[in-house]
Amino acid sequence: MDNFDNINHVNITPEQRAQTLIEALPYIQRYYGKTIVIKYGGNAMISEELRKAVIDDIVMLSLIGVRVIVVHGGGPEISAMLKKTGKESKFVNGLRYTDEETMDIVQSVLCGKVNKDLVKLINDAGGKAVGLSGMDDNMIQAVKLDKGDGYDYGLVGEIENIDPEVIFHTIGSGMIPVISTVAMGTDGNKCYNINADTAAARIAIACHASKLILLTDITGVLRDKDDESTLIGRITLDDIPELKESGVLQGGMIPKVECCEFAVKNGVARTHILDGRIPHSILIEVLSHKGIGTMVWRGEDNT
Repeated sequence: MDNFDNINHVNITPEQRAQTLIEALPYIQRYYGKTIVIKYGGNAMISEELRKAVIDDIVMLSLIGVRVIVVHGGGPEISAMLKKTGKESKFVNGLRYTDEETMDIVQSVLCGKVNKDLVKLINDAGGKAVGLSGMDDNMIQAVKLDKGDGYDYGLVGEIENIDPEVIFHTIGSGMIPVISTVAMGTDGNKCYNINADTAAARIAIACHASKLILLTDITGVLRDKDDESTLIGRITLDDIPELKESGVLQGGMIPKVECCEFAVKNGVARTHILDGRIPHSILIEVLSHKGIGTMVWRGEDNT
């Protein structure tokens, strides 16, 4: 008898288990052979329980034939390393100010420890992953960010181009690419720190992804930021200007929705802002009728 038979605390009958699998079948068929980009960060990286759930979701999607691309940040780890070195984290308009010393730490933490830890976790869970950075094969090419607002963001980059060749090669070899968001500078600087949400959106476009998932630390887009019951399940491109004007979209949610908007306008059928604090939120969204979080899309069934 398998150990699974001893898991009775959830009181799921064999019939209920079978029904769950049957419910997932049309979604497995829909996304078999398709590309899904998952931006991994927030609490889902810090909590051991949530980290395991995300890794299991990634491995399962890969095993059922989904072409999974993982893009990750590592803000908490970078801040912790800066603190160890006695350097203060500095943010300008929500972006980490990145001088040369900070850039060295960003590159070391993202391309080194965080990336390789994720690769090991996926491989230990039965997947086949390989770590990449945006500098590999000039995958992510960037110039110094200039918003025209008079602020200097240091070595924070604005993506100029994505060359997905190394990603396609990795996926074609049956591997899961795990990508850290450090970019190759094309304007004289060696490398740049790139916002992970932005990088995930641009990679999803370049790889012709069917779906982009941004894991966050909140439920999704809320009409009332203090009331999770006001979650907006679906947002069309036409809804976004009104949501901004009314103040529903504010703070850090604005750039996340804008990343989704940009991806949808450039060919990604559906984008999702998911609560990474919920175990297996990725599988709930991809393989169930229920769905979860906020979906941003064109407003018609374009999948």
